[in-house]
Amino acid sequence: MTITESAKPVWNKPWPNIDHDSREFWDGLKRHELLLWNCGTCGAQYWPKTYCIKHENQPYAANMSWQPGSGLGKLFAYNVHHWAFHPGFKDEVPYYYALIELDEGPLISSTMVGRPPEPGDVGKQVRVVYADHPEAGFTLPHFEFTGE
Repeated sequence: MTITESAKPVWNKPWPNIDHDSREFWDGLKRHELLLWNCGTCGAQYWPKTYCIKHENQPYAANMSWQPGSGLGKLFAYNVHHWAFHPGFKDEVPYYYALIELDEGPLISSTMVGRPPEPGDVGKQVRVVYADHPEAGFTLPHFEFTGE
């Protein structure tokens, strides 16, 4: 599923930190793939990029690579922002920032879209949705509740 947010021609919010270590992750989002950092030795999956904690690693993380994740998980925690911490978010308050426990294990934080979370929603299933921002050159992952 895709969210196209092209109403504003210029990106007016804080820019994501896209660097050499995370470039492949962000390129995956442009393809609508949520990539996770995968250990080729034991299969453990991580986000963000790190060394595997389950055993000794090969030099330069040679045993690690980006692999597609399911994009599915559950709501682990959330908070409601009633005040915009940056002027670019002033028209979006209240918005819901969440910590998602992906089915593969890692935790990732992002904004919830669609139905807002309510008390009692922690543990409910969510899925990634992609917000394309071609004018800015990147795609952001958001999450929404799956059919309940």
